[in-house]
Amino acid sequence: MMRAYELMIILDGDLDEAAAQGWVKSVSDSIAKAGGNVHGKPDWWGRRQFAYPINKKNEGVYTVLEIVTEAPNLDEIDRFLRLADDVVRHKLIRLPDKEAARRGLLTAAG
Repeated sequence: MMRAYELMIILDGDLDEAAAQGWVKSVSDSIAKAGGNVHGKPDWWGRRQFAYPINKKNEGVYTVLEIVTEAPNLDEIDRFLRLADDVVRHKLIRLPDKEAARRGLLTAAG
């Protein structure tokens, strides 16, 4: 069953803009290859200061993707993000069906 998800990725702040955009493209391509799709364009938040140092870094590059896929398709992507050195943090949440429908990700709220 297709579900809607929101994926936030925080990349290492030492990456330049082109490298960070490349990471987002790589993740989007991996999602498509796994049978899902990224809805719209990634929400690019850009470089932000952390509230506290993470891995001796003070800032990161933030982006949010809205994804529509089946749950098993996300296992490999989650593993890939956990192992990637340039990914400081990532958070994947399933959107409630009503919120997904409101955003236009799913056709009907269930």
